[in-house]
Amino acid sequence: MMQKNNLLPYFRKGVKEAGCDEAGRGCLAGPVYAAAVIFPAKVIIPGLDDSKKLSEKEREMLKSIIISKASAWAIGVVTPQEIDKINILNASILAMHRALDQLKIKPAHIIVDGNKFKQWKNAAHTCVVKGDAKYMSIAAASVLAKTARDEYMKQIHEEFPHYKWETNKGYATDEHCEALKKFGYSKHHRRSFHLKSFQMRLEF
Repeated sequence: MMQKNNLLPYFRKGVKEAGCDEAGRGCLAGPVYAAAVIFPAKVIIPGLDDSKKLSEKEREMLKSIIISKASAWAIGVVTPQEIDKINILNASILAMHRALDQLKIKPAHIIVDGNKFKQWKNAAHTCVVKGDAKYMSIAAASVLAKTARDEYMKQIHEEFPHYKWETNKGYATDEHCEALKKFGYSKHHRRSFHLKSFQMRLEF
């Protein structure tokens, strides 16, 4: 596997820095997942990139490498029911907080993919638009969040095969939308997801 991006090793040199990213924010069904990753200095992972630019096979290969080389990593999950209560933006941030809570090493600085975040404990943070294509730890978090969520969606597909979650992973594909029209919502669907104004309020 060849290096696809010249990813930066850190935003702040000399501090314990965690990269965070989420997966599943734009889905109609399933939880939102987030990951937090801290790497030791001078780690190089050939082929690491934004998870959206990688194939499923590449993500799975990189997942084991990331886990083996990370100083600390963790996954946070927020359920569809929680998403409906606090909205998807807040849920994405909450999932990142839950991942950070589980790290065996507490970061002094956090870099987050995107443009919104809420303070986690007393750690400083920096939001980086398209950070998963710029920083190693954020790219690694994007891979871990994506692979964990995809695995979960494959599991619940066994219970509700007519939604085809093993392939669409809960996104609003034509086949998923047609299944919704025919079968209605399942317990795994986000019932508030169509409320766009609600989605963008930041308050939890």
